[in-house]
Amino acid sequence: MDLIGMLDSPYVRRAAISLRLLGIPFTHRSLSVFRNFDEFHRINPLVKAPTLVLDDGTMLTESSLIIDWAQSVSSKPSLMPGDTAQRLRATRLIGIAIAASEKSVQIVYERKREADKRDQGWMQRVQGQLHSAYDLLERELAGVDGWLFGSAPTQADISIAVAWGFTQIVAADVIGAQAYPNLVRFSRRAEEHPDFAALPPE
Repeated sequence: MDLIGMLDSPYVRRAAISLRLLGIPFTHRSLSVFRNFDEFHRINPLVKAPTLVLDDGTMLTESSLIIDWAQSVSSKPSLMPGDTAQRLRATRLIGIAIAASEKSVQIVYERKREADKRDQGWMQRVQGQLHSAYDLLERELAGVDGWLFGSAPTQADISIAVAWGFTQIVAADVIGAQAYPNLVRFSRRAEEHPDFAALPPE
């Protein structure tokens, strides 16, 4: 099966790392929704990354849905905690991390506009939301020395580390690393894991 999309997308990268952790073999095809639009369109008319093309030709989109499918067919341990309370916490943290990714993407797109066409009020709002997301995650990671829910990475660990890495690539001027030492330390450890290191941002 093929995973389509560039690893500079936090959504593509979280799906790719999750597939590896779940033992789902795939070929990564690094296509841009911008530079490779026509080629991407021939594969998936939605031109949406990530796209996972299964061996029977079935196409899946949206990282969370791809991960949910992969979990359902994997023989590896779940990427979500089994304990009800821990699962709730993990779900909450994933939501915050995805929000951080979304706000970072919105900053990228707003900056693509010509300077005189940018909406500064909108940008300030998005930047404030991004700060709020990372402020919450920074507090959640206080005292964490390892993974969040045991001896192996969960989807919460993946989503947080991938979101942080993406933000530091595209909006480090908005979210300065020096203000978030827990996130820096946590993400550095995560990026040293073989399944993260095998799929670095492009």
